[in-house]
Amino acid sequence: TGTQERHSTQGLVTTRAAQAGAAAQFALEGSVFVGGAVVQWLRDGLRAIGGSGEVQALAESVPDAGGVMFVPAFAGLGAPYWRPDARGALLGLTRGTTQAHIARAALESIAFQSAAVLAAMNADVGANERLTELRVDGGASANDLLMQF
Repeated sequence: TGTQERHSTQGLVTTRAAQAGAAAQFALEGSVFVGGAVVQWLRDGLRAIGGSGEVQALAESVPDAGGVMFVPAFAGLGAPYWRPDARGALLGLTRGTTQAHIARAALESIAFQSAAVLAAMNADVGANERLTELRVDGGASANDLLMQF
């Protein structure tokens, strides 16, 4: 938000991003409690993959999530919901559901959490200051499928 400190009406946190000299730079922040840990759960909890690098190929082996929806609330939900009591859910399972559908739904859940935070940011800043660029880092940024959602 630049040098102007803004307070969110959409469930985000105002943070001091940096200070060089006298002028502090402020930002809106949205905490996503479980992002990359979703892939760890696929690896360690479900044993659907042997390593994090395998999730993209598994998820791409199906055209979509097959109606499977995944809510990764292993530690509650962060911004913009702030629901510490929320619990994870895996919905839409059928006899045709495979590990690939679950992997794809898991990746989509990361994207949907990020989209909710971005929508809240856009609502807070208004139509004249819409976000035009998103920079991503961390291990998940190597997943081309996830970066396309």
